[in-house]
Amino acid sequence: MQTYTATQIVADIVAHIQKSGYPFGQWYAGIASSIDDRLFGDHRVPKENHWYAYRKAISDEHARQAEADLLRLGCRGGSGGGDEGSVFVYAYLITAITRE
Repeated sequence: MQTYTATQIVADIVAHIQKSGYPFGQWYAGIASSIDDRLFGDHRVPKENHWYAYRKAISDEHARQAEADLLRLGCRGGSGGGDEGSVFVYAYLITAITRE
């Protein structure tokens, strides 16, 4: 899987959010070491017919920076989670079927 810098990740995810037409405040952003466990498991985001995006960062530092930038833009979530393996940055539209 290709890896990205924090700047590239934020640009890609922001473009996706804007394409959805929903405001940043209706999106949740976070970091994880496993997209399957965190995004599709813990948050219960459906893999089909749902707005979400994720990218793999070149390091956990880049992932944390991208997460912080998305939170500053208004996405819900909290910083400080994850570990050294948390290189995936994700965002999803919060709906009645997802779990923050």
